[in-house]
Amino acid sequence: MKSPIGSRRLLATVLLGVAALPAAAADPDPADDRRPNVVFLAVDDMNDYAGFLESAPRAVTPNLDRLAARGVNFTNAHTAGVYCAPSRAAIFSGQFASTTGCYTSAEYFVHRPEIEPLQVSFDKAGYRTLGAGKLFHHPAGAIDIRGWDEFFLRTDRQRQSGWPLDSWAEPSPLPDPFPNSVYNADREITGGLFLEWAALPNDREGEMADTQRVDWAVETLRDGLPEDADAPFFLGVGLYAPHYPNYCPQKYFDLYDRDAIELPPVLPGDRDDLPPKIQRAMRNRVRISQRVDELDALRDALHGYLACISYADAQLGRILDAVAARGDAENTVVVLWSDHGYHHGQKGQWGKHTLWERTSNVPFVWAGPGVAAGTEVDATVSLIDLYPTLVDLCGLPAPRQTLEGQSLASVLADPAEAEDRRVFLPDVTPGEYAVITRDWRYIRRDDGEELYDLSADPHEWRNLAGDPARESVKERLRARAPETFAAPNPKLNARRDLVVEGDRFRWEKGEGNAPPARKANDRSVGDARGR
Repeated sequence: MKSPIGSRRLLATVLLGVAALPAAAADPDPADDRRPNVVFLAVDDMNDYAGFLESAPRAVTPNLDRLAARGVNFTNAHTAGVYCAPSRAAIFSGQFASTTGCYTSAEYFVHRPEIEPLQVSFDKAGYRTLGAGKLFHHPAGAIDIRGWDEFFLRTDRQRQSGWPLDSWAEPSPLPDPFPNSVYNADREITGGLFLEWAALPNDREGEMADTQRVDWAVETLRDGLPEDADAPFFLGVGLYAPHYPNYCPQKYFDLYDRDAIELPPVLPGDRDDLPPKIQRAMRNRVRISQRVDELDALRDALHGYLACISYADAQLGRILDAVAARGDAENTVVVLWSDHGYHHGQKGQWGKHTLWERTSNVPFVWAGPGVAAGTEVDATVSLIDLYPTLVDLCGLPAPRQTLEGQSLASVLADPAEAEDRRVFLPDVTPGEYAVITRDWRYIRRDDGEELYDLSADPHEWRNLAGDPARESVKERLRARAPETFAAPNPKLNARRDLVVEGDRFRWEKGEGNAPPARKANDRSVGDARGR
């Protein structure tokens, strides 16, 4: 088992455009048995406003647009969990919350230590494994430290306190005044930074956590991964952007005319045909959207969100440049995903945490060897498919647990093979879920159902669940749900259950993330003693 290690390297930031990456071959040379490198790129809370998805409002994303143009862009991709923690737990475990019990938590490795996460499968296959940023959830104790050769952490404090991401703690820059948005102007913020947005001075970009994570990744690609190495590499980099707070340099705000930003469509009375339980929940959620409207702040909030998507695009572009500059670029798979989408007032919701389209639909792009170039696929897929697809593309050993996704490897090679399927999405309560196809979304709740004809009603404004003529559609979609749902895992309390031992940590309630013994030849990158 490999030793998890962190790093503290602050580098100068240079904003670059994406260099031309080599065109991917749909049919790799069968005589070439090299296993591909993998660059695994995650963003947080990014919905389908990314430019290459051609939605509205539309973000300026030239780097991601170019990535999509040279690979396969799944336009009908959906999350595997309705917010950060369960989504990331599903991606790295390859199993839904209905199996792991991670409906509201990320720590599958505590309650189900027998699960072999994605990075361990790469480790077992002989890959060099490197990670940085928000791949897992962001609180202390949420990172599965097994299987990593290196995991970048910015500060000694992170290493000594259970590896929280601390993306907006010292030394990250904050706006002046703070808080800055009109939504929070009369409030004392003690955490969360919800509905905060502001432009930072351009010369502070290098101090931002996501910039520093990308600095590390770029330096690692340039100097730390020899192109003639015997082992391929798996490099995962997770950005916190565009998650709140929407703070980023002024130049990204300047990409947009605030007054010309298109507002998302809403329909008064949209929620009148929902089951009682979600009606009650929405009464509280709608108050956020109502306050945003009362403050005439919708365009300002969207401005901050779009600016942070553009900031994320610029940072990811730097990684793509570094990949392109390598001699083994033609043998490197790049995959981009967002953990879930985001509502900006649609159906009265502000945020994620729903079973509707704005939460579930996510950017999902693949490029590299064995991936067709410049293709869009609108067949329904899920982020749960990440793990089995990488098993096939990279020849990884099958993990101990059953992977609940479907490999997309054959579709990546020949998108014409794509067939629409029923995608499952569990909610935070066992037994509540959505099943999604290209044409339908079925939602099962404790006290009722929802059914939307997406071809005729893409905004999900008309609930057809009560129409007797649709009973066969509901029956077919319901059949995709599991017969049983795991009970939710007991909640963990970091103050009570998290044990920190030097630069490692473990949870008292499980041994799955117990710190491994150090090897005699471990190279502690960024250890307090330096390289």
